[in-house]
Amino acid sequence: MNFQLSPIILSEADGKICYLCTIRIFVTLVLLVVLVCASLIWYKIVFAQSTFSEPSEVRSQGGVLRATIIATKQQSQLNGKSFTTMLYNRSLVGPTLRVNPGDQLELKLVNKLDEPTNLHFHGMHVSPSGNADNIFREVGPGETANYVVDIPANHHPGMFWYHAHLHHFSYKQVSDGMSGLIIVNGLENLLPSSLQHINQRTFAMKDFQIEKGPAAASQRTVNGQIDPQTSIASGETQLWHLANIGSETFYNVVLPGHVFHVIAEDGVPVWHVWDANRLLLPSGKRYEVLVTGGAPGSYPLTALSYHQGCVVCPQVTLATINVHGATVLHPLPLPSSLSQVNDLSHVPIAHNRTIVFSSNDEKGIYMINNKTYDPQRVDQYVHLGDVEQWTIKNMDYIDERPFHIHINDFQVMSVNGKPYNAHGLQDTVPVPVHGEVVIRIPFKDFTGRFVYHCHILFHGDGGMMGVIQVYK
Repeated sequence: MNFQLSPIILSEADGKICYLCTIRIFVTLVLLVVLVCASLIWYKIVFAQSTFSEPSEVRSQGGVLRATIIATKQQSQLNGKSFTTMLYNRSLVGPTLRVNPGDQLELKLVNKLDEPTNLHFHGMHVSPSGNADNIFREVGPGETANYVVDIPANHHPGMFWYHAHLHHFSYKQVSDGMSGLIIVNGLENLLPSSLQHINQRTFAMKDFQIEKGPAAASQRTVNGQIDPQTSIASGETQLWHLANIGSETFYNVVLPGHVFHVIAEDGVPVWHVWDANRLLLPSGKRYEVLVTGGAPGSYPLTALSYHQGCVVCPQVTLATINVHGATVLHPLPLPSSLSQVNDLSHVPIAHNRTIVFSSNDEKGIYMINNKTYDPQRVDQYVHLGDVEQWTIKNMDYIDERPFHIHINDFQVMSVNGKPYNAHGLQDTVPVPVHGEVVIRIPFKDFTGRFVYHCHILFHGDGGMMGVIQVYK
């Protein structure tokens, strides 16, 4: 059989119908594309918290935390750009070490760098001697060292951190990434029962120098990420751990439309919970805060522009907080206190000392009481159990100086002659430009040698550090 195809001849009416069908199909496809794009945007907003990642964790088991920390030099990438780093366990933020009061911390530090290094456990009230928080130790290239730190059973719960602290090397090593967090469990147990199981977020802030040149700004990161996104429900209260684990940059942090309810400072639960619209975190500073989600929307967790001496740190978004759900008018009640008041205002003072920070930036010399650091020299002898009052003076007309002392916390008594309303103890305080801060330090529990210094680590490496010897 033979089949022959005949041409189809459309009438004018049929042609118009076909034309209309084509337009309808085109419009439908356009609408589908718009719908898909809108869905993707909605998905990104609603589920953006999946981009926020916490640092990896190592937890203690049976009263002991055992871990290996490997220091390496390598190429890393941020924002599509490659740069040289020195890291712990090949991560931009070292693993978080999570322990309990009374635990033992056993670390094996493997130095695969081509230079010496060591470890410091910033803010922890532990022994400064032997294989514990001994910053006078030196772990040479290719060497392995064991650290054993006994954490007291009555140690404060809260956030601390570890980093390289070998003189002349600490600034470069921490700047290139050698730092990580320590969490001593138990802070949430001090909260009201309704808040003890709330969601928690960690914001480990550090900056990396990706671009070269004297005017190039550093790249700020949170948990090794650029502007990660996370979420909170309107009316939900979360516990946030904020830490500046970089070498020198100040972070002046705000969250528009929200208040930080500070429950711990420098790993010490506060006597009185206080509210802040912004928090200044110099290098080494930590705050633990309760945050309650406000009206639905996206909010930038922002580091405001900050004049740090002759350098201006530009404003930058650290992370994006997406608040979702219907507005809640009556969130859970917040606590007013987390620990018993231990005010040092009326205790006997064994000694009054004056500590003067001064520098010659042109020559790169940084001094305390007109001396540069000498690890063989003891600058202050202190009797165990004494409470001393120190006046920290900053003679610089340009830079604030974050004062930090190892092993023991202190109470701030006054700033520039004005009484300071301390909410608890702390281990780091910024000393104003050409100003002074008066502190009281209780030297408890541990004898041995340790240091105090400016926590702009470039200044510490340049000599702005002193040695204390505590004796019985």
